[in-house]
Amino acid sequence: MTRYKSQGFNNTFKNARKGFNLAVKSEINIRIHVAVATLVIFGAIYLKFSAVEFCILLFAIAQVICSEMLNTAIEFALDSIYHNRYSRMVGMAKDISAGAVMFATVISVLIGIILFGGKILALVS
Repeated sequence: MTRYKSQGFNNTFKNARKGFNLAVKSEINIRIHVAVATLVIFGAIYLKFSAVEFCILLFAIAQVICSEMLNTAIEFALDSIYHNRYSRMVGMAKDISAGAVMFATVISVLIGIILFGGKILALVS
């Protein structure tokens, strides 16, 4: 067994928390996503979303933040391997992972428009 396999259950969560904190501290885009997600959650609470609506919203938020974290991990790994030297293939990989974040964000915004739109229209009427 490697030293990484024997780290124990509690250390797994400790490392995951450390990774999340590292991502939040090092990436402005993740901080923006977390800030917007916090506002969206408070908005959903204020508008009294149903349990199903709230779950859909949380899934959309998780999709965006997870894709942003994976994008960051890919960028760090490739920069480490290639020592920040330009490579067309590395550029393509980074662009694709950034595209995945954009796609997740656009879909999540559409979900937000659908969920919040009806509630806000009902509130205004």
